[in-house]
Amino acid sequence: MNDGHMPGVNGTMTMPRRHKMMMMHMTFFWGTRAIILFTGWPGAQTAMYAVAIVLAFAICVLVEWLSRCHHLLAKPGVATAILRVLLHRMGLMYLAMLALMSFNAGVFLAVVAGHAVGFLAFASGAFGKPEYMGKATGDLPPMSC
Repeated sequence: MNDGHMPGVNGTMTMPRRHKMMMMHMTFFWGTRAIILFTGWPGAQTAMYAVAIVLAFAICVLVEWLSRCHHLLAKPGVATAILRVLLHRMGLMYLAMLALMSFNAGVFLAVVAGHAVGFLAFASGAFGKPEYMGKATGDLPPMSC
């Protein structure tokens, strides 16, 4: 075992000592020094952390919009199909989930607020009749007793 790796606990291998060991947070923490989505991003700059928070918020609002705009992309055709693939909400939901796995409380609040604002704007009926009213296939069926 002279390849630079050292034996760890229960036979696992650890990184050589010449590399910087990075520990991930496993509990929520406050702070602007977080790693969100990519190694080294947003870094130590507070402005880039703010960009990351706004991006997480926008992704979640977009997810809520995409989950309720079935009629906008209903036209058949290759261009519409390509647009549907590019805007598929599952990829954006996975991106939001990976951002949440940074365990940064600011990111958590931005994601929750993004989903809440998106729901308020596109599904709650606060700004007009929601799309699911009168339909049996909506994400939120009408509540009746």
